[in-house]
Amino acid sequence: MMGFDGRAATYDVAELDEVALAYATSMHKSQGSQYPAVVIPLATQHYPMLARNLLSTGVTRGKQLVVLIGQPRACALAIRNVRAMRRLTHLAARLWLGGQATGTRG
Repeated sequence: MMGFDGRAATYDVAELDEVALAYATSMHKSQGSQYPAVVIPLATQHYPMLARNLLSTGVTRGKQLVVLIGQPRACALAIRNVRAMRRLTHLAARLWLGGQATGTRG
């Protein structure tokens, strides 16, 4: 018996070859890693995440197999979206304030 989607599933010993261990991760966390196979779901409901750089990151993670699942329109939107989202990290201000605290500025 094993858990699947919050439910218990029972398998006979003869059916264990139908079961495979799998993992899921975000494209952000996968940067710098590669995997034998990558499955990328694409849906227009996730419009803010449909960007060429994210799609490219996901596709380049797959060593042998990359599968795109979802709406063709979502894939087209991601490919056309080359705008990098502006990140509001306030990094420059934090660095400046940190320099003031240590007596250095740069």
